Amino acid sequence: MSPVESQAIAPRTDARIRTRFTELAGIEHPIVQGGMQWVGTAEMAAAVSNAGGLGMLTALTQPTPDALRREIARCRTMTDKPFGVNLTILPSISPPPYAQYRQAIIDEGISIVETAGYKPQEHVDAFKAHGIKVVHKCTAVRHAMSAQKMGVDAISIDGFECAGHPGEDDIPGLILIPAAADKVTIPMIASGGFGDGRGLVAALALGAEGINMGTRFCATQEAPIHENIKQAMVNADERSTALIFRTYRNSARVAKNAITQQVLAAEAQGVPFEAVAHLVKGARGKEGLDNGDPDHGIWTAGLVQGLIHDIPTCQELIDRIMADAVTIMNGRLAGFLTR
Repeated sequence: MSPVESQAIAPRTDARIRTRFTELAGIEHPIVQGGMQWVGTAEMAAAVSNAGGLGMLTALTQPTPDALRREIARCRTMTDKPFGVNLTILPSISPPPYAQYRQAIIDEGISIVETAGYKPQEHVDAFKAHGIKVVHKCTAVRHAMSAQKMGVDAISIDGFECAGHPGEDDIPGLILIPAAADKVTIPMIASGGFGDGRGLVAALALGAEGINMGTRFCATQEAPIHENIKQAMVNADERSTALIFRTYRNSARVAKNAITQQVLAAEAQGVPFEAVAHLVKGARGKEGLDNGDPDHGIWTAGLVQGLIHDIPTCQELIDRIMADAVTIMNGRLAGFLTR
């Protein structure tokens, strides 16, 4: 091998990956922390942002809009880097005061928001009117195109591998990401199944300009959940999730445990949602995250559990992902090229 060839495939540890999304968000690395109920607190968001990614507070984790204002202020005491807020809009008999949460985000001067869920147009319009960049998270190309027409600044496309609600189309990221990239013209980040440098490189190759990680960030030292839950993720593999609520047309990917088995058995019998509501209520899930009992309630987790083998700091995790991605791009992939 000639010196020139050797230099061509040698890893560059000082390299940086710049994309339209890093420029849009003003961040160092194309890695976003997903908006996660009960997990997206100031400790989590600040740790990700300080490591060069985009941390994300979860608005509805806070019990009131005023509590969200205080959490935003608290996060600013922990980081001087950009961070955002997730606002997920879901249909409900007794919906939260979404407009008041939205106003708290606007009043506190947040520069970037992740929206998700049901009919976000009202919120998108209000955020854009105040110069706030909007990233809309969706699970289908048609939804991504609708969001682009609404005027959002970026798309987060969520494949079937994801934790939480993957939609009802069951399209994995290997197809969904490039299918969306063929049609979406604004910056797009890929969600669902990402946890290491290999995933970041794959996402970039498929047409995304960054990755969104939820489950992987749950298994970090700063994540505000019990160590037993984090260790359960380390011990799990890619088969350790369950899809519940399929019969209710509201599919959710969660960690496989005693509760999910009860829910699946009930669904198989055709029972209405009301019969399992006491098993799956959010407060019960939070109790499990806090007390460390993996079987206490349902908690969201993605297939990426199969790639989680340790519990690093956010800084260690992001540094590792970026170093591995650069090594792959400048080393292994470059080595496939012939002259």
